[in-house]
Amino acid sequence: MSGLSLAGLSAPLTALSAAASRFPHLPAPTVSISTIFPEALALTFHDDDYSAASLAAFEAWREALDIDPATVVHSVQADGRTGVLGAHGAFAGAVVELVAYATVPAPKSEPTAPVSIPACRTH
Repeated sequence: MSGLSLAGLSAPLTALSAAASRFPHLPAPTVSISTIFPEALALTFHDDDYSAASLAAFEAWREALDIDPATVVHSVQADGRTGVLGAHGAFAGAVVELVAYATVPAPKSEPTAPVSIPACRTH
């Protein structure tokens, strides 16, 4: 056990409550509050259907929380098929972490021309 009481999580809990009352129209994220980072509120968006809805949700929350777009970081996970957006900011006394995961469409394979390999001749 961390020895932390529920009161020790008041910053992210207050921020979550404030966000729920100020932005009820925004898409619902996966919410995470942890005793490991008691000042942080993590809002995560997942996209499994190639619609990029998670990226749109991320952007809506980024704008609502007034997180500077220049702080957004983009990466692709090692599988090459999952794009990730991340950003941090402050809201209602908590550190807020936004993360979005979106499926990267597979590249279209281009038809390849037949390759002619000359026969090897030995004398």
